[in-house]
Amino acid sequence: MSVRRLAKEQPESFAFTPETLEKVHWWIGKYPEGRQRSAVIPILWLVQKQEGWVSEPAIRTVADLLDLDVIRVLEVATFYTMFQLEPVGRAALIQVCGTTPCQLRGASALMETCKAEIGPKDRLSSDGLFTWQEVECLGACVNAPMAQINDLYFEDLTPESLKQIIAEFREGKTPKAGSYAGRRSSEPAGGPLTLLDESLYDGRLAKPITLPNRPEPAPKPAPAA
Repeated sequence: MSVRRLAKEQPESFAFTPETLEKVHWWIGKYPEGRQRSAVIPILWLVQKQEGWVSEPAIRTVADLLDLDVIRVLEVATFYTMFQLEPVGRAALIQVCGTTPCQLRGASALMETCKAEIGPKDRLSSDGLFTWQEVECLGACVNAPMAQINDLYFEDLTPESLKQIIAEFREGKTPKAGSYAGRRSSEPAGGPLTLLDESLYDGRLAKPITLPNRPEPAPKPAPAA
């Protein structure tokens, strides 16, 4: 595991927006009395959703909120790689899967496209719009190669389709997520090959269910005089 450190340049302060603070208190309320500290992970995630990354002032704010030592929140933020410890692109954080199935299907070419279009990995692009990273398995191996961009999966990618996605983000558009090979869900390339009969799914073959009659409950005995 690589060492994860906080960014050298930090903002002077951090504050929750009213909307985020409402969600923070909702999460805290999900835990029983005395266990509110367990909300540290969802609250750090809310920090990242608000700011795009987790700063040192934000870590201190979360620690104060949950009555935790700062080092405890720092341990969580630096352990989980889902937390970004440096500013990321305003338009898109592109996380290209580099695990074996995606590598076999062309992930290296996707990374080369990111280098050409954005710059070095793990660095904010010169225009501040993009950051790209290589990550481990994102669990969409059937639709490899793929990338998680912001919160969504973009699958069956090629260098050309990824380049187009980046261009759309750069123009302020929201590219469609999902398969870029016309695949539906995780079906085989070219469409399903088995279980093609629609009657398997529309209820025509379902048989009515007859429930057995339940016996009437015995009457309760009268109370003793």
